[in-house]
Amino acid sequence: MNLEDEQSVGGEVVPVVIIGNGPSGICLSYLLSGYTPYLSPGASHPNPLLQSKLSEQPHLSLLEQDLEYLCEGLEGRSSNPVAVLFDSLLLPNSDLGSDHTSPLEWRFEPERAVPHLVLGKGLPGGAWHAMEGSMLTLSLANWMELPGLKLKDWMRDKRRNLRNDRATPAEIASYYQHYVTQMSLEQNFACGATVTSVSRQPGQEGSPPCWRVSGLQRRECEELGDGPSVPQEAPFSLLAHSVVLATGTHDIPARLGVEGEALPFVCHSFWELEAAISRGELDQSSDPVLVVGAGLTAADAVLATHHLNTPVYHAFRRSVTDPGLIFNQLPKLLYPEYHKVHQMMTQQQHQPSGPPSPHAQTLQPPSSYPGYLSFPRHRVVAFRPDRKCILESDSGERTVVQVSKALVLIGAHPNLSFLRENGRALAVYPDEPVTCRRNPIEVDPFTNQVAAAEGPGLYAIGPLVGENFVRFLKGGALAIASDLAKRRSHGRRGDGGLDALMDRWVDRQADTQTPVEIRVLDS
Repeated sequence: MNLEDEQSVGGEVVPVVIIGNGPSGICLSYLLSGYTPYLSPGASHPNPLLQSKLSEQPHLSLLEQDLEYLCEGLEGRSSNPVAVLFDSLLLPNSDLGSDHTSPLEWRFEPERAVPHLVLGKGLPGGAWHAMEGSMLTLSLANWMELPGLKLKDWMRDKRRNLRNDRATPAEIASYYQHYVTQMSLEQNFACGATVTSVSRQPGQEGSPPCWRVSGLQRRECEELGDGPSVPQEAPFSLLAHSVVLATGTHDIPARLGVEGEALPFVCHSFWELEAAISRGELDQSSDPVLVVGAGLTAADAVLATHHLNTPVYHAFRRSVTDPGLIFNQLPKLLYPEYHKVHQMMTQQQHQPSGPPSPHAQTLQPPSSYPGYLSFPRHRVVAFRPDRKCILESDSGERTVVQVSKALVLIGAHPNLSFLRENGRALAVYPDEPVTCRRNPIEVDPFTNQVAAAEGPGLYAIGPLVGENFVRFLKGGALAIASDLAKRRSHGRRGDGGLDALMDRWVDRQADTQTPVEIRVLDS
């Protein structure tokens, strides 16, 4: 879809603009396109309390029901009550290993559709297209799927053997892209679009205030003559009644903020390691690679480097027994490779006496891993131009290690540069940057409306609100779709604000007969 930068007659407003085309934006687009969940006739849920509540008004769709009431008494692995509810309905008792059939059925009701646009920098699927393609996903395959299309069925068409019911990021990215096509959502997606500004606009001529979304869209334009096509960026500016922030958090790698971090041998992404490996820069004769961090990406880097027989130093702030360490939360049978890394972290720890050596064989148990050495409860003090790194333990003891490369893999921050002060005012702690784990955007738990927004109609979803697993971010999509449906129903009973706006949008699309060419307002 192209976003044309020309003035619209009558100042039409897009009902909903979604910023981000990853699984959060895709799932919300599905719900806003008329696909509606109902309790299937004769179906039952293994939770008798939830089953009783769902049976009270089986004629109503899930979007029309009181989500707060349905959420009462439910427990799950998310702090978001609607996420726990929707996950329980889509995958009943999945944490117990049950394969219970979902009690929901999906009906396509086009009259319920909410016109919307989904803006994304790349292909549908978002950051999944940039993730390393050889590692297996943390979540089980069915936890990664979106409503209406079974991921396992789709994967069986691609390959016969499924390893531990998990998939590679490349497969997941392909699934999300196929999902948009399969569900006929393409007309809602504008790819190559980078948003540069989101601001509140005052109402004009009696119309209510709305949101202005501005940015640039990348296009392929053919040169004159026989020259090749070259990409160009065209500006766009949209007015929207509601805006959904669904950008994820993989845009800006987190930094340590220490001396020498900008030196060339210090990297901040896994794909920089992959690039170095593909160039043949690392082998068993290389100086050790320092991996900083105790998350899954850091573990992937340890595995990839260790596979090359390149020595590895691994520094992290937590203790190996810390219950908050992700490795202590994963079932060993489902995640053998991460269990292996945790074993390495535990068995091959640096001893304060003597210089560190990942090649040392003394005092190591038979199951140890040569070429690896961990530094639990250590932090990086500085990187030096001669490729020496200074590590400091909790007790204050410093160790200097010689490395070939350093990989700082301690998470990432979302790029919210299109918001004032990078969206800080919207976070739980407004004086600190937005982060998915420690300082997410604060939202209403049952509508996902942003609590500190300048006006109504601003929502956030996915990692921005602390939901880092696809399995649970679908609950945010349900909350937003439900809130928009209730607002539309209220408008029909009242002054018809949102409903009339949607009708005008649909009528204009029909009149222009160009549903894939969206006319937008100039600035």
